[in-house]
Amino acid sequence: MVNFENVTKIYNSHLPRVKPTVALENISFEIKEKEFISIVGRSGAGKTTLLKMILGEDKPSQGKVFFEGTDIHQIRHDKLPEFRQKIGVVFQDYKLLSKKTAYENVAYALEVIGASDEEIAVDVPKVLELVGLGERQNSFPSELSGGEKQRLTIARALIHRPKIILADEPTGNLDPYHTLDIIKILLRINEMGTTLVLATHNREVVNSLEKRVITLEKGKIIKDEEKGRFIL
Repeated sequence: MVNFENVTKIYNSHLPRVKPTVALENISFEIKEKEFISIVGRSGAGKTTLLKMILGEDKPSQGKVFFEGTDIHQIRHDKLPEFRQKIGVVFQDYKLLSKKTAYENVAYALEVIGASDEEIAVDVPKVLELVGLGERQNSFPSELSGGEKQRLTIARALIHRPKIILADEPTGNLDPYHTLDIIKILLRINEMGTTLVLATHNREVVNSLEKRVITLEKGKIIKDEEKGRFIL
C-alpha cells in the first residue's frame, strides 16, 4: 500500500548560517494492506516527518514515497484533498472544533467532501456507536474526558472510510486506562480491514500489541521486526 524508496529529508538545507537538520536518512520500507504497524523512536527521531510524507504534507529531499503505486509527491496540488480522503489522521491534541457537538464534529468531515444529508444522518451515528460515543453525540468537546475526545478524533478519522489511518501519539495525553481503551478501538478498526500506522513513545502499548515495529533513531531505521518490541 505504502512504499518508501531511499527517502531522505533534510530541513534548512538552503538557509545561510543555519545548520541543516537530517530528519530522515535513506529509509526504505513498505506498509502492506490491512497491516498494523508501530513506528517508534525518541522525540526527533523522524516519526512525524514520516507520517507527513504519507499525507503529502512534506516532500522528500531525495527518494520517493508511493501510495498504491502513485508517487505521492507528484500529485497535483489541487488533487491532494481528494487523495487525502483515503487517509484518516488521529492527532495527540485532538484538533476538535470546540463550538460543535460530537455529532457535528464528525458530520463536518463528511460535509467538506460533499456527502449528502442522508449519508451523514446514517453514517455519523454508526461511527460514534463504534467508538463508544453513541450516547454522547450531543456533547461538546469541553464536556468530554480526554479519552472521549480521542475516541471522537478516531470517529472523525474513520467517517470517510479511509484505506489507512495514521495515529500520531494518540495516547500521549491519556492515563493507562484510557490508553488501553483507545488501543482496543484501533485494533478493532484494523481487524475490520483498515491499515493502521501508530507512531508512539509508549513502550507498554508497543510490547502488548505484538505487531510489526519499525524503530527509528536519528532518522534511520535501526530495526524492522514482524513481532517487534520497544527496544530504546
